[in-house]
Amino acid sequence: MKIVAKTMFFKDLNDMVRETTDKKIVIDECFGQRFIASGSSGKEFTINGTPGNGLGYYLDGSNITVNGNCQEATGDTMNDGTIVVHGNAGDGTGYAMRGGKIFVHGNSGYRTGIHMKSYQDKVPVIVIGGAAGSFLGEYQAGGKIIVLGMNTRQSDPVAPFCGNGMHGGKMFIRCTKDKLPRNMPKNIVAFKANKTQLKEIDKELTEYCKYFEEDKKKILDHDFYILVPKSNNPFGEMYD
Repeated sequence: MKIVAKTMFFKDLNDMVRETTDKKIVIDECFGQRFIASGSSGKEFTINGTPGNGLGYYLDGSNITVNGNCQEATGDTMNDGTIVVHGNAGDGTGYAMRGGKIFVHGNSGYRTGIHMKSYQDKVPVIVIGGAAGSFLGEYQAGGKIIVLGMNTRQSDPVAPFCGNGMHGGKMFIRCTKDKLPRNMPKNIVAFKANKTQLKEIDKELTEYCKYFEEDKKKILDHDFYILVPKSNNPFGEMYD
């Protein structure tokens, strides 16, 4: 199925997507339509243009490729599937996601991975090729966030207040200047990753390089820091 979106109302577009029995859907000239592929499973989406807020909301196994940028809350509460963005992603990318993978070639906005969590055997993953905005992984409870700091003009791969309230999961930050993110909260422990620890993200780095035709050796020519929470109850002392 091929849809030329242009100024089509988002509900009309989404009704067409839900009603088709086609497994492959191409959306051309996308212009901010919201909630595309919401709750979808078993389909392949190619989106040319800029999808609006909530792309892949509650995604449950479909795969989405965006040839362009996307707006806020991409992959909000997604359960399974893959979202590949050949541009930048807005604020709240991967909000409360509990499964699946999101790959962004460029930058992501504020609060990427907020409330991200693992669920049973599902371990969600977000890979940001450029830089991430403030409050990355805020209240993160599970999963993996990987920031490479490559495809960006920003000097630091991660903006301030990274991991605020984090109480589970891990972050892997590629440090181009051998320094930690600024203004990290006291609830975070950070240490350089060794070769054994980097094997934990080898599959994701391989996938990232496949999607965006990047050089894995170049990615691994800098140190990575691993960020984990000191406690799984960071606010407990506030209520003792």
